[in-house]
Amino acid sequence: MLKIRNMKLAVYGKGGIGKSTTSCNISIALAKRGKKVLQIGCDPKHDSTFTLTGFLIPTIIDTLQSKDYHYEDVWPEDVIYQGYGNVDCVEAGGPPAGAGCGGYVVGETVKLLKELNAFYEYDVILFDVLGDVVCGGFAAPLNYADYCIIVTDNGFDALFAANRIAASVREKARIHPLRLAGLIGNRTVKRDLIDKYVEACPMPVLEILPLIDDIRISRVKGQTLFSLSSSEHDSSLLYICDFYLNIADQLLTEPEGVVPRELSDKDLFTLLSDFYYTSGQTIGQNSDGFGKGNKNHETATSSEINFSVPDFFL
Repeated sequence: MLKIRNMKLAVYGKGGIGKSTTSCNISIALAKRGKKVLQIGCDPKHDSTFTLTGFLIPTIIDTLQSKDYHYEDVWPEDVIYQGYGNVDCVEAGGPPAGAGCGGYVVGETVKLLKELNAFYEYDVILFDVLGDVVCGGFAAPLNYADYCIIVTDNGFDALFAANRIAASVREKARIHPLRLAGLIGNRTVKRDLIDKYVEACPMPVLEILPLIDDIRISRVKGQTLFSLSSSEHDSSLLYICDFYLNIADQLLTEPEGVVPRELSDKDLFTLLSDFYYTSGQTIGQNSDGFGKGNKNHETATSSEINFSVPDFFL
């Protein structure tokens, strides 16, 4: 049984790294462990919960606007939709492009859920947060979270984003008991660069998900891996589901977590560039390097690339 009543998780990571796919599968895994789960999408695209519900649900902001912001006219069924595995789903939405603040939207979402007496009705609430934006606005879910989870891969850009998110966790931990639960390596062939980073910036690694195309395909099909394994009677998918169940089991033990000490930009660039240079690793693979993964593109070794630290970091 959870000691933390109403555990709150905030999932962050580089844009396009697979946070929503990861979040949806973790939510189902937690539900399969007997927990009542709410997933809150915190992205103006409002597609976080798409693979759980099968459609783009109305956002909190759209609903409030339709009610002229009369909270008393909003009912739980107006904004909370049940998805696969009995996971409840909410989409915060966002302000119009180029206007407003995403943090305000998250705040309004939490405010409304509290007004509806719904915010404290769940064992676990998972915030799936937009990209790697860690401004005061989109760092707002960290104000409510007990744990932050960072989704990454074995590449430079994703780990650079992870380091910036770690800095936000440290900052928010000054004002309330937030901890970094750990990293999740998503769809990556190797983990050597991840290991190099966590050696320099100690933090747990919750799981490394292999480079299996079914993970990507599930998103394209608009289903979670759990629902695909059930609907297609494909027992091989159960192997992948076990990764998410393992993550859920770790979270339910209420791990100690860490308050990370992020690396400076200069130290991070030096660490990662030195790794590529000394390992002789090829680049050009989208999941594990800098490039776009064009199989017809001739890859270059690190000896052919200038990885020197830019002058503005010196």
